[in-house]
Amino acid sequence: MRPADRLAARLTALSRWSTVPADALLAAALFLATLGPGQVLSGPPWLLALQTALVAPLAWRRRAPMTVLGAIGLAAAVQWALDVQLPADAALLVALYTVAARRPWRHTLSAALALQAGVLLAAARWAPPGQFPFTAAALSAMAAAALMTGLWMRARRAYVTSLERDREQRARLAVAEERARMTRDMHDIVTHNLSVMVALADSAGYVRHTAPDRAAAAMEHIAATGRQALQDMRRSLSTGRATSGEHCLDETLQPAPGIAELGPLAERARAAGLATCVRVAGDTEAVPAAAQLTIYRLVQEALTNTLRHAPGARADVRVEVSSRRAEVEVTDVRDPVVLGAPGPLDAETWVSGPRSGLRGDGRGIAGMRERVAAYGGTLDAGPVTGGGWRVLAVLDLGSPR
Repeated sequence: MRPADRLAARLTALSRWSTVPADALLAAALFLATLGPGQVLSGPPWLLALQTALVAPLAWRRRAPMTVLGAIGLAAAVQWALDVQLPADAALLVALYTVAARRPWRHTLSAALALQAGVLLAAARWAPPGQFPFTAAALSAMAAAALMTGLWMRARRAYVTSLERDREQRARLAVAEERARMTRDMHDIVTHNLSVMVALADSAGYVRHTAPDRAAAAMEHIAATGRQALQDMRRSLSTGRATSGEHCLDETLQPAPGIAELGPLAERARAAGLATCVRVAGDTEAVPAAAQLTIYRLVQEALTNTLRHAPGARADVRVEVSSRRAEVEVTDVRDPVVLGAPGPLDAETWVSGPRSGLRGDGRGIAGMRERVAAYGGTLDAGPVTGGGWRVLAVLDLGSPR
């Protein structure tokens, strides 16, 4: 870093800690700039004291703008009474600018009126003969320029503050939205995979004596489901984070599940005892990846609810997509003869015994509504005529929010 840059950085840091040193430098510069053109050096010593009284208060101009303006105005009144003209009167303009930039409107208005009165008195005493209007207009123009510059700086500072506040608010909203997304994903991943694993464990325990090979197959499905859950959790939790290790990096770089993964999802549901049929219509490649993940999570949550609350039911999944719209319908058809009764252990009815440990937490439907609302869609979930439950979600893919 160059010496000039280091000096500027130190001055900036110093000004943030205290405004007095920077303003004192300004006062010293103005004192030296107005010392030569006037009669201070060649006049009596009290002129130097008057010059100092006009400029020195500027060192506290940002700490007490109105007090500084009053002190400089008092020194200017003494100067007017002594009939002495000093270029250091420019300190009045700096003080007015500071009041306009940092104080409320009522203070700014009173300061401007007081300075205008001083302008008229100065023009009346020191204007050349017949030049009072021009002198008053020139001095008033300089005061107006200082006033308008201060007001512009105050407006700009308020605008920058509002931008920073808006940026902080948007950052907080982004954090809250990311937390909500992670909460929804964790809910969907954990509840679905745990429901499948509990169902498989129940089934394995039910047939461990009569069909050990099927119990072993169920345990293999439990292990595979657990590994899938861990992989999904790593992918969801590692969003925006750097991961260490080639294996973790390969997992996090894998694409998020979408419509193409509905088949494996249905296979896991069938392995857990939920007979599942999936039908997909439309051009799935035209659907954005984020919308495909939403569709996948909707189907996953609906199948999880069916698995938990309707043992022995059959789930029908219908997905119709286009470039502008997506419709997802999951319907479980419940057979009152089969419900609640242990059935044969096969791919269609791998369910046994009550599922008292699979009670819902009430977040499933709420999470689905949040996902659908992100795309300006609608969600209808409720019982159907003749028994069963249906979840119908419609997503507007043209304008995601």
